[in-house]
Amino acid sequence: MSAWIEGTVVRLRPWTDELYSLQLKADIPSFTAGQFARLALDIDGERVARPYSFVNSPDNPVLEFYFIVVPNGPLTHELIRLQPGDTVYIASRAAGFFIPSEVPDAKVLWMLSTGTAIGPFLSILGEDAVWERFKKIVLVHAVRTAAELTYQDEINTLLENHPEQLQMIPFVSRKDSPLAIRGRVPDAIQDGRLEARTGIPLNADNSQVMICGNPAMV
Repeated sequence: MSAWIEGTVVRLRPWTDELYSLQLKADIPSFTAGQFARLALDIDGERVARPYSFVNSPDNPVLEFYFIVVPNGPLTHELIRLQPGDTVYIASRAAGFFIPSEVPDAKVLWMLSTGTAIGPFLSILGEDAVWERFKKIVLVHAVRTAAELTYQDEINTLLENHPEQLQMIPFVSRKDSPLAIRGRVPDAIQDGRLEARTGIPLNADNSQVMICGNPAMV
């Protein structure tokens, strides 16, 4: 099998000036929710590749990747120029162990994310298996401004489908925002605000935690 497969752009969705979602179709082998793929473009005679997590669940034929434009980053500045029908290369095999099967059983699963790292959690929540394993799931998405609280339609659908199981806790660090906790996740864990907001104790007796995002948060 070739290391790279040609994918065709379906849609490029701009959320803000820096945040984009890329949708494409490609005939790739199956992957596991939570994994990532390498996307690539040929730029100035060189194939430039970077890893991006799947946002879509494995049964969705439209592959989706959520990314931030990196200052002076050669790949992202070309990705945001793509149009429907353009070609993007995707690695022939997905990778990564940030998957539910690596997580022990518990009553509560906490999913802590910052920025674009909400992507793999949305992929995981798109499958039935995680809902069958955990009595409660808390999805945390921490961003700088309210405009970066993306994928609200998809999250609202999950909340409607799992009203007794799922809580969504947004964080906004730079200014007050309705319904969001002001500040950063580690501080809210330490001072008890996160537990108070959810009404669920965060401890080793009842919880497992998946963490993805900014290294300072992790």
